[in-house]
Amino acid sequence: MPAIRPVEGLELDGFVFEKRLHQGGMGSLWRARNAVTGEPLVIKIPFLGDGEDASTIVGFEVEQMIMPRLTGPHVPRFAGLGDFNRLPYIAMELIDGTPLPDRQSGTWPIDTIVSTGIKVAKALQDLHRQHVIHLDLKPANLMRRAHGDIVFIDFGLSRHLQLPDLLAEESDVPMGSAPYMAPEQVLGRRTDPRSDVFAVGVILYEWLTGEYPFGNPKGQGGLRQRLWSDPVPPRTLRPDCPPWLQEVILRCLSVDPERRYPSAAQLCFALQHPDQIKLTELAEKTERDGLGTRVARFFKSRTADLPSLVEKPLVDTAPIVMIAVDLAQGVDELAATLRMQAGLILTTQPDARIAFVTVLKTALLSVENDDLRDGHNAYVQRLIELKDWARPLVSRDEVVSYHVLEAVDAAAALIDYARHNTVDHIVLGARGSSTVRRYLGSVSSQVVAQAPCTVTVVRLKQRAEDEAA
Repeated sequence: MPAIRPVEGLELDGFVFEKRLHQGGMGSLWRARNAVTGEPLVIKIPFLGDGEDASTIVGFEVEQMIMPRLTGPHVPRFAGLGDFNRLPYIAMELIDGTPLPDRQSGTWPIDTIVSTGIKVAKALQDLHRQHVIHLDLKPANLMRRAHGDIVFIDFGLSRHLQLPDLLAEESDVPMGSAPYMAPEQVLGRRTDPRSDVFAVGVILYEWLTGEYPFGNPKGQGGLRQRLWSDPVPPRTLRPDCPPWLQEVILRCLSVDPERRYPSAAQLCFALQHPDQIKLTELAEKTERDGLGTRVARFFKSRTADLPSLVEKPLVDTAPIVMIAVDLAQGVDELAATLRMQAGLILTTQPDARIAFVTVLKTALLSVENDDLRDGHNAYVQRLIELKDWARPLVSRDEVVSYHVLEAVDAAAALIDYARHNTVDHIVLGARGSSTVRRYLGSVSSQVVAQAPCTVTVVRLKQRAEDEAA
């Protein structure tokens, strides 16, 4: 038992306990403040009484290990830890926001589902880049700040890929919230970030239909059914669901992780660019798979333990790569060289999402109807040229997309696109130097200096010295 009991007014380690906010089966939450700055905080305290489930303590230890290592707007700011010999606790930022609603709140408008899903996926990619898989994503663990950012809470079941997995050492039973657990979690596997992609798919389905795709099973027998079953297609329950959104959700909910989006960033990209989604039979499904298909999957899961559920311990193997090509002068030598570089990326990084981008420079102001019509024709023509340029590279339509950016400032347009779409790497060409470029700065140098990701610049005169930044 801890030597100190939390009570209102207690001052401990520079924190003043003000009010108990919640008491549940695993512990309690207290509102507190920093005794010096007055900053509002929340303090999490586990139950340590005799007979408590050991997983409660282990989960708290996991959270104590992970929380100090997390940074950024999508996690609570860490404030301090308490000693087990006195009073174990985690002190963190008190989020000024509310939990996201669950199925009990009713269905959401399509636009709201998509816009919120984009924010969740973008936040999830930020978490994964910090080597953490949440493994218990659900609306109750997703907070929305007052200004809109999504924040993840409750890391007691999470896995940090650079730290020991204490929960796996303690037990091999499935851990998570039953409606949201991925099939590989049911099998006790805890190293695949695509498990979180599955959970996001469940959340999107829940917001769309008001139902859980796999119900809310209470035992392992019910949980294992998701190894061979599939959900009722969303459009059957929600006819106004667009085919592309059903495609996205059912892909997230695939039994085999290899059929899901390989990263949260690629899921985010799909939600941001529905016109670029290549629709498959998933988009038009109106019924669950036939009994024969489900029976076959059942026996496969019994005899082979689903060997296709390959663990994927690395989170940076499915990047979004932007290939920016200047086609204003047609497919010249630089554009051809850049195409060779893009082909190498497609060959060496099969999970990469490739965005082929070109910029159509526009005037500062265009108001005449003829100007608008000419601009539209120029856009269409440039899109055709971009697809023709990329055609020799494309063997899998589902991993590529095409974008013509209309802008006055080409560098700013490329940088904004990369930032908005969570691009991991930019590849672009640079032409020979000129007096104007030396004094005003080239597009490539501006992108290198300001892009939120790594950049490779391909030059004709120094192919052996391609820049990387």
